[in-house]
Parts: sequence; structure tokens; C-alpha cells
Amino acid sequence: MTSITSDELKRQAAVAALDEIRDGMIVGLGTGSTASHFIRELGKRVRTGLRVVGIPTSEASRLLAEEVGVALTTLKDHPQIDVTVDGADEVSPELDLIKGLGGALVREKIVAHASKRVIIVVDDSKIVEKLGTRAPIPVEVVPFAADVVTFQLVRWSGAVKVRERDGKPFVSDNGNYILDWQHGAIAQPRILEKQVKALTGVVDCGIFAQVADTVIVAAGSAIQKRTRPAAI
Repeated sequence: MTSITSDELKRQAAVAALDEIRDGMIVGLGTGSTASHFIRELGKRVRTGLRVVGIPTSEASRLLAEEVGVALTTLKDHPQIDVTVDGADEVSPELDLIKGLGGALVREKIVAHASKRVIIVVDDSKIVEKLGTRAPIPVEVVPFAADVVTFQLVRWSGAVKVRERDGKPFVSDNGNYILDWQHGAIAQPRILEKQVKALTGVVDCGIFAQVADTVIVAAGSAIQKRTRPAAI
């Protein structure tokens, strides 16, 4: 029996997310390997007649969308998005997320909160019992504040590294640094998210608590859909 690669699982999840897309929608376009599969598959549908416009969450997603023929718009012209499709680095049983290993967490969160629905597509390796057990928490900071924010995060828990690329600090599309915080298991994601965001110099963090409406998980040959219970 031929095993299915992680990349193919991601593609299968991305294809399943296309069932949520309707003619005339404004679609948030996530960032990362799984979101890239979705953008490519969306481009195929556009070429066969689907009419949508996208709002990308990064320069990389913008370039890919242009390459595959997905028309783009802006939040200025469309401040409310019908649906956003994105990936995640960790997904908890409550459908809380850690995102941002691709470096686009601030724009991803802006687009997510501007969306009527948020659909997350992952392979089953991203499912965890507790957030923070595998992935660090990315924290985007103004460069001037990197040292003082690092000091505070370490006081709370764990270790922090400034993300690097080619031996230099990684710079986000917004011109900021990203701190990768090895916090460990997160007991209360929503509370920790607010605490981190309240630090002066922090732009945002990669905890996405109570954001995802549906998570599509590709596990082997099966596609699972997990939906957040409606608020009472």
C-alpha cells in the first residue's frame, strides 16, 4: 500500500474547503503550505467560471493568487469578508489555534476577524490535546521592543528566540520582528492571548482563540470536519 504524503493530505483538505465557496464571495486567502494548496485549487475553479475575489494575508499569498488568476481586492473596498480559508500550526479539541510559523500572523488575524466564517484546513499532524505542546507561540513585535518583550515573556514561562532567516532577524511583511516563545502547554488560550497582546510593543500573537468556525482535517484517506459549537 502506498502511503499518502503530508503534502497530499494538505491538498486534500484544501480541496474539501472549496465546498464552502460560492459564486460572488469575498474570500480571505491564508498563508502557508496548506493555504497555498487552497489558492491553487481556487484558481482552477476560477478558470472554469467561479467568480470570487480574494483578500490575501501576505505578499506570498498575493503573488500566488495573481499567478493562478484569482482576482484580488482590499479591506478598504470590502471590510467584511464572506469566508477565510487558512492553515494552522496547532489545533486544539476546542478548535483554538496556534498560527504564524509562516510569519503572517498579524494579517491572518486581521482577515480572520473581518470574516463571517473562518475555515481552517490541516493534516492530522496539527491536532494536539493542548496548544503549545509542539509549536512555539509566534509573537510579532516592533523591533525596538524585542528585548523588553522577550524579558517579560521569559518571566512568565519558557524560552524565547528572535526568529531568524539567513542569519539575520526575520522581518514580517509589516516590518516587524517575530519572537518564537516556547511556552509549553497552554491552559487558557483566550486569557494568555489577551495578556500577550496587552504588552507594549507587541503587535499581535499567534494564539487564535475562538476564531475557527470549522476545521477540516485530512487523516489518511478520510476527511473530517469539526465545527465549533454555536455560542449559547
